[in-house]
Amino acid sequence: MAQSKELIVSQETVAPDFITELLPSSQRVSLLYHLSYLCLAEFPKCEKLLRARALETRMLYSSSEAVLLKCMGTSQNLVSTLFPRLISAVQKNNASMATKYLEKARTWITDIIRDVHQIVERYDIHNKDVNATTSDIITEKRHTEQKLKELNNEVKAMEEALEILKKNLKTIADSIETIEKQIQSKSSELEKHVREVTSKDKGLSIFAAVVPFIGAIVKSIYDSATGPGVAAKTKALENELNKLYSEKTILKQQEWTLQLKIIDEGMVLAKKEKDLGIVPNPDHLGEVQRYLSKIQSILIQLKSFWEKVLSLLGVLKDKTFVDEDLIDEPEEKELFASSIREATKVWDDFSCFCGKATGIFQQQNKEAYKFLESDPTKLSKEAWQLEYDSVLEQLKKVNPGNECVPAISE
Repeated sequence: MAQSKELIVSQETVAPDFITELLPSSQRVSLLYHLSYLCLAEFPKCEKLLRARALETRMLYSSSEAVLLKCMGTSQNLVSTLFPRLISAVQKNNASMATKYLEKARTWITDIIRDVHQIVERYDIHNKDVNATTSDIITEKRHTEQKLKELNNEVKAMEEALEILKKNLKTIADSIETIEKQIQSKSSELEKHVREVTSKDKGLSIFAAVVPFIGAIVKSIYDSATGPGVAAKTKALENELNKLYSEKTILKQQEWTLQLKIIDEGMVLAKKEKDLGIVPNPDHLGEVQRYLSKIQSILIQLKSFWEKVLSLLGVLKDKTFVDEDLIDEPEEKELFASSIREATKVWDDFSCFCGKATGIFQQQNKEAYKFLESDPTKLSKEAWQLEYDSVLEQLKKVNPGNECVPAISE
């Protein structure tokens, strides 16, 4: 009797990269809003604009939480309903039952794709609003600058130093963009190889049909009786991909260190400008927009992920459940059941990750925007500095390395 070997499933194999990127991006958005609020609250028009954008972000987080909760529920339904029904259908030689539940699962997934698409469009509109707010604050800044005939030399020197730092940051960002393209290319190469391997093995092909996580499939290749050449090529591609992720992690650490330096020196400049009655430059809002775009990109990847699952289930239905005979041989029935049981473990873990992502948005929605309830203008200079130091310390603890977890673990 054919048996699929036990898989060792690690977190990295069942968490798409975009899930791990949610926490640092969402944390940075709220903390950068907080810094902006500390800088701009003394200017009523700017404070009103900033408050409106921050509250919109909070509402978007609430909607994002609902979408991730739906992803978690659908993953659980695949585990508790679809997969047991598929095993039962094969055991009973009932193709119509399998087809019925596959179509039901595809309906669940189609609903998720629609919901994610809608939230992505809302992020797009919101990001444009944040961009417009940044422009409005810059306009207000120019008005206040015009009240002074000339900025003092110290402020000018600080502005020039910040511009140099920003140019250095742009160089690092360009390097990260280049390596992300290399990661995408190598990931596609690995996925193509994996699909070719699994297409030649019945057990692996069944597992791959219901598991869209390449890391889990790679482990199944190592654990199955594939030839040494296949395992060697898989490992070589895996190592190349992990090397690129390591390089990205180093660059992201360098980028974040420089960003923190820019934030800190920018705040010193902001206090100088405030003392002169000038609206500080809204650099933090530019960073808010950047990380909101990151979250939007994550949700787009989430949509693509479910579109891939939808396609896989369609292929499974068309290739496996088209004949009334279904699967005749007892050995093949057991192989199918074993593969689906292993897939169940992977999807069960993925459901937990969706739950964690839901919790991220929930926590941010409840706690991260409480600063809007206070008035920084009523703080003494000492209290203002303490609050600023606290926010900056929280920013330093947001580990950019969390964003670079490889799709394949060593």
